[in-house]
Amino acid sequence: MIISLTGNNSYLLKRRLDELVAAFVAEHGELALERIDAAEADVQAIIDAVQGLPFLASRKMVVVRDLSANKQAAEQVEQIISSNGKTTDLVFYEPLTDRRTVFYKTLKQKTQFEEYDELPPRELPKWLVGEAKKSGGELSLADANYLVERVGPNQAMLASELEKLIIYSPKIVRETIDLLTDPAPQSKIFDLLDAAFGGNKKRALKLYEEQRAQRVEPQAIMAMLAWQLDVLALAKHAKSRTPSEVARDAGISPYPFTKAKNLAAKISKDELNKMVNDALEIDLRAKTTALDLDEALKTYITTL
Repeated sequence: MIISLTGNNSYLLKRRLDELVAAFVAEHGELALERIDAAEADVQAIIDAVQGLPFLASRKMVVVRDLSANKQAAEQVEQIISSNGKTTDLVFYEPLTDRRTVFYKTLKQKTQFEEYDELPPRELPKWLVGEAKKSGGELSLADANYLVERVGPNQAMLASELEKLIIYSPKIVRETIDLLTDPAPQSKIFDLLDAAFGGNKKRALKLYEEQRAQRVEPQAIMAMLAWQLDVLALAKHAKSRTPSEVARDAGISPYPFTKAKNLAAKISKDELNKMVNDALEIDLRAKTTALDLDEALKTYITTL
C-alpha cells in the first residue's frame, strides 16, 4: 500500500494520518513504524527505509513527511515509489503541495491519492452535526451555525470545542456553547470590511493588525474573510427575499445575513465580484506559491 495525503486542511490530514498509523500499530506494533522528516533527509536513506524488511513483524510502515521540501529527493520520487518493498506500507504526508509540479502529478498517478481541502464555511455546520452524532452527542443545525459564528471557521478549533461540549453534556445547546467557548475574532473581520467599504482604510488595517497581535494567523483571517464574502454575496443577490428565508435555504443563521445585507447595500455587484475574485486569487497563490499572505491581505484590504 502506497498512500499520499495532501491538501490544505491540516485537521483532516492529521486525523487521517493518525487513523492509518493507529490501525497499523494496533496490528503490527510500534517497532514496525518508521517516521522520516524528508525535508533534509538523504535520498538513499529514504530508499533504504522503504526497501528494508520489517523488524520482528510481518509488515512495516514508513511515513515520509514533506518530501516536496527536499528538491533532490522530490525529483527522485518515482524511484522511491518503485523501491517500496512488498512488506512495506508507505505513506507520503504532503500538506500544501504545489499542484502544478511533476512531483504532485506523480503522487496522484502512482499512489493511492487522498486530498483534503478546507471545507467551505457554509458546509461546516452540517459537518459539526454529523461529528456530534458520531461521538454520541446531539447538536441542531441552528446551534451548529451559532457555534461556527462564535468560534470561527477553523475546523481543528471547531472539533476541539465540539469534543469539550460533548464531554460537558451530550446534548449541546446555545447556553452551553456560550458557557464553554470564547468568541472568535470573526465579528472583527466584519467590522474590518465595514471600515474598508466606508473608506476608512486606516481603521481597517488597525483591525487587521489587532488580529495579528492576538496571534490570529493570516490563514485564519483568510478563512474568515471567505466566510464573510460568502454571506455578503448571498445578501447582495437576495433581492426581496427575507433574511430568514435566505438563511434557511443557505443553512446559516439570520443574524450574520442581516448584518451583511446592510453592508451589501454599500457596494455594487461588480465591486463584490472583484472582491471575491481577488480573494480567490490570493487564496490560490497562498496555497501554490511562496506568497507572503500577511502582506497580501494588507494590500487587499487597502484596495477594497
